[in-house]
Amino acid sequence: MKEEKHYLTQKKFDEFKAELETLKTVRRKEVAENLEYAKALGDLSENAEYHEARDTQANIEDRISKLESIMKTSVIVSSHDTNSVDVGSVVTVQKEKEKSDHTYTIVGSEEADISAFKISMTSPLGAALIGRKKGEHFSVSTPSGIMKYTVVEIK
Repeated sequence: MKEEKHYLTQKKFDEFKAELETLKTVRRKEVAENLEYAKALGDLSENAEYHEARDTQANIEDRISKLESIMKTSVIVSSHDTNSVDVGSVVTVQKEKEKSDHTYTIVGSEEADISAFKISMTSPLGAALIGRKKGEHFSVSTPSGIMKYTVVEIK
């Protein structure tokens, strides 16, 4: 089975690395201490503190596993000038019948954040943009219908 690649900027990779380090060194220790305290309270079958600590421990271990997987399969991208849109490109598009432009950075799914104008390469718009060139017209199927765009600029 081929592992999925995760496209990340260096900044996001560094954030994940720092989070992973904190989870492994600080949070694991805190949870272990909470488990010991909860065990000392007695009967584990009716011990809410113990069950909460176990749930927290499971969540932390799941996150550690996910971060390790992402980091192992990550590909670092950087913004760059290109002739066609790719991961890391900053793309300005104009929606048909609108005067204003919209600029987005194409990122991997782990880094997508529409409030920061970062769209995933797997989103409908992101997928439609991959490989497009400046001046090219294209359509995107959305729940509210077909949207038509033009690529204005690629950085």
